[in-house]
Amino acid sequence: MRQSDVRQPGVREPGPRDADVSAVAALDEPTRRRLYDHVVRESVPVSRDEAAAALGLARKTAAFHLDRLADESLLDVVYERRSGRSGPGAGRPAKLYRRSAKQVTVNLPDRRYELAGRLLAQAVEESDATGEPVRRVLHRKAEELGTRLGEQNQTDVFELLERYGYEPHREDGAITLANCPFHALAQDHTETVCGMNLHLLRGVLTGIAETGFEACPAAGPGRCCVRLRPPAEETPQPAAEQPPRPAAEKPTTTG
Repeated sequence: MRQSDVRQPGVREPGPRDADVSAVAALDEPTRRRLYDHVVRESVPVSRDEAAAALGLARKTAAFHLDRLADESLLDVVYERRSGRSGPGAGRPAKLYRRSAKQVTVNLPDRRYELAGRLLAQAVEESDATGEPVRRVLHRKAEELGTRLGEQNQTDVFELLERYGYEPHREDGAITLANCPFHALAQDHTETVCGMNLHLLRGVLTGIAETGFEACPAAGPGRCCVRLRPPAEETPQPAAEQPPRPAAEKPTTTG
């Protein structure tokens, strides 16, 4: 097992969801939200002066909040010369803001429907092209993706499961997953989605070279359909019974 026993509970590296939560929290400030909405509505990038004038703000206030939105990757920053001139004397390019291409999604509990959608779409397309059964392709694609995730996140399996929203808990030497990142899909398409999830987690264990657990089906109310448990120990086979040895014959005497 890779450092699983020395992990400190409650300590983990920030993951993708942390950045999304921070971005959404940044929009809770009313002035910042108004500036964001204004930039999004405009068809061209917006300068600090234009945003300040449109919302009746001091330029310094507008600049502060626009930069905060850029820091959270909600806005992109570009530099342009609005005069159209170039070369010496054309002046410095203006700092402009436009909506970022980044997609921000926060689900509580954590959900990963885009990941499932991509896997299912890939499986359908490949099955259509090759004739291989869709479910078989789905399982293979899920395991390949899980392996890549494990290889890219060389870390403790518990931490990786937390990062992807499984809410792992240790239980009798195994790891129970309290949350299913594909919950709604699994409710309606249980066999398909749970099979995909099982192979995804098997791939994760392969990718991080985690030999202390194996992913096994373990459906139950209020938890994920997969459980990570220590590899099953092989039960020693009983020795083949030997036929009883014949009793020694007593010597026969005649008299």
